Amino acid sequence: MTLPHVDTDTPHLADVVPSVLAAMGVVGFEPRISLPGPVAGACVLLIDGLGAELLDAYADDAPVLAGLRGRSLHVGFPSTTAAGLAAVGTGHPSGGHGMVGLSFRLPEVGVINALRWRPHPWGDDAREQAVPEEIQPLPTTFERATAAGMAVSVVSGAEFTGSGLTRAVLRGGRYVGVIGLGDLAAEVRGAIASGGFCYGYHGDLDLMGHLYGPGSPAWRLELRQVDRLVESVVESLPAGGLLAVVADHGMVAVDGAATVDLDSAPDLLEGVAAIGGEARARHVYVRDGAAADVLATWRARLADRAWVVTRDEAIAAGWFGEAVDDRVRPRIGDVVAATRDRAALVRRTAEPMESALIGQHGSLTSAEQRVPLLLAYG
Repeated sequence: MTLPHVDTDTPHLADVVPSVLAAMGVVGFEPRISLPGPVAGACVLLIDGLGAELLDAYADDAPVLAGLRGRSLHVGFPSTTAAGLAAVGTGHPSGGHGMVGLSFRLPEVGVINALRWRPHPWGDDAREQAVPEEIQPLPTTFERATAAGMAVSVVSGAEFTGSGLTRAVLRGGRYVGVIGLGDLAAEVRGAIASGGFCYGYHGDLDLMGHLYGPGSPAWRLELRQVDRLVESVVESLPAGGLLAVVADHGMVAVDGAATVDLDSAPDLLEGVAAIGGEARARHVYVRDGAAADVLATWRARLADRAWVVTRDEAIAAGWFGEAVDDRVRPRIGDVVAATRDRAALVRRTAEPMESALIGQHGSLTSAEQRVPLLLAYG
């Protein structure tokens, strides 16, 4: 079996914030991506789900974004929001920051949902049981920039204020909770104009893709709104201002004929203690002594749908970055399954809502891995 390798010739999403801060002259940050400087005020705006291939295919719906189109980035494995936001917030791929999936197992805690910071698939808030600052102890880029004297703000949904994921990977800046496109644009414009650095987040394009499919009428109309959002910031950029638009992953519309319901497949559950990840990228945690049998069964059953590897094989292939921290290694499944083409590994009993989604992401295809780096200067 030939395994896909992460594209190390292309800059990683984790390289963006350090490079922008370096262009701003903030001490302690290296220019991993060469950017013109000096930059007097900047924002990295993340549009959830804006894959490079999707932007290129629907450029007519987003003329401002398309006009800024330049190089692409890769997001690493898994290509999912928790890992992407952590890459932006820490400057490290998933093997460093440890957000190795939508859900993953923590030793002595169990499987948690990283977005909701609760036991997976059900349970109450786990911030006391799994302290976010301990689960992700690396200093964030925002903490480092603040310590170096830069005014840093994090502009995202008001509902995410103080959430487990926010505390784990986005801590360090002044959190500004917003409720719509208008106040998001206003806060971003104000941060740049004041000469500070901000990170901004908009998630509705991803939501439309999940519910209706990437490229659907609803998704395309939302893309037009995102284009207007970016236009409203670009047209106000002061001299020396920079807006860098990125994404955390792309998306594919899954094929029902290539979908497997793990909860209805007894052979795939034999010897399995827990399952994490999501429909396009699964972590499989096995019972003692069952690793070889589980691996063989998953490989045989899913040969035409997924790359099925051991933890060590996934790490050796560089899926989680050049190095995987010892504290992160146990979070990765004993067996890891990354789906091919438009296949999905759903759990209709344990994950009914997620299993019904049309658009999915998480795996290693270029549609999920490649995201745009769009740069606008004042």
